[in-house]
Amino acid sequence: MIAFVSGQVAALAPTLAVIEVGGVGMAVQCTPNTIAGLRIGDPARLATSLVVREDSLTLYGFADDDERQVFELLQTASGVGPRLAQAMLGVHSPDALRLAVSTGDEKALTAVPGIGKKGAQKLLLELKDKLGAPLGTSGLVGAQRAVAAGPAPWTEQLQAALIGLGYAARDADEAVSAVTPQAEEAIAAGGSAPVPQLLRAALQSLNRAR
Repeated sequence: MIAFVSGQVAALAPTLAVIEVGGVGMAVQCTPNTIAGLRIGDPARLATSLVVREDSLTLYGFADDDERQVFELLQTASGVGPRLAQAMLGVHSPDALRLAVSTGDEKALTAVPGIGKKGAQKLLLELKDKLGAPLGTSGLVGAQRAVAAGPAPWTEQLQAALIGLGYAARDADEAVSAVTPQAEEAIAAGGSAPVPQLLRAALQSLNRAR
C-alpha cells in the first residue's frame, strides 16, 4: 500500500494532481477541494489509497489521513466504488458525512451526484455503524477546506468543483449563474464569496433542474 506521496506539485487538473516523487510523476486522483489547496511548484503531501483493478492501478489522494480512512470505509457499502466515494467527499467533509449518517440525513446524501433517495436510504443503513460520530465540527461541504483561500475568482473555483464532480461545463455555468446573487450579497456585505456554501447551493439547483 502507498500510504502517502510527498514532493513538488508538477501539474494540476480539476480532479488530478501530478506529484514529482524521486524524479517520477505520480498521478493522483483528488477531489476539487483537495486540488484547491495545491499550487504548481509548491511542495505537497497527500495521504493516498491505491485501488487495484484487473486493468488499472489508480492512486487516490486526500488532504489528510481521516479523509482517506472515510474514503475506504465508504467503499465497504454495497454499490460504492472509489469514484462514488470520492464524489461523496467532494461534496461533504468527513465529519459532515458522519453527521449525515448518524442523523439519518437523506438529503445530505442525495446532494451527491449519483445517489438517489433509495440509494441514500441503503447507505444510511449500511454505514450507520461504520463511520462513527463526528470528530469535530459538523462541516458543510468538503470544499470548505482551503477553497475560498485560493487565488482564482470564486466563479472559476466553483465551476472547477462542479466539473470535477462530473457535471458538464454548460450545466456548471448555469449553476454558477444561479448562485451569483447569493455570492454578490455576501461580497456587498463586506465579506468574500463563501465558496463551500455556494457549492452546496449550486448542487441543489442542479438537482432541482433534473
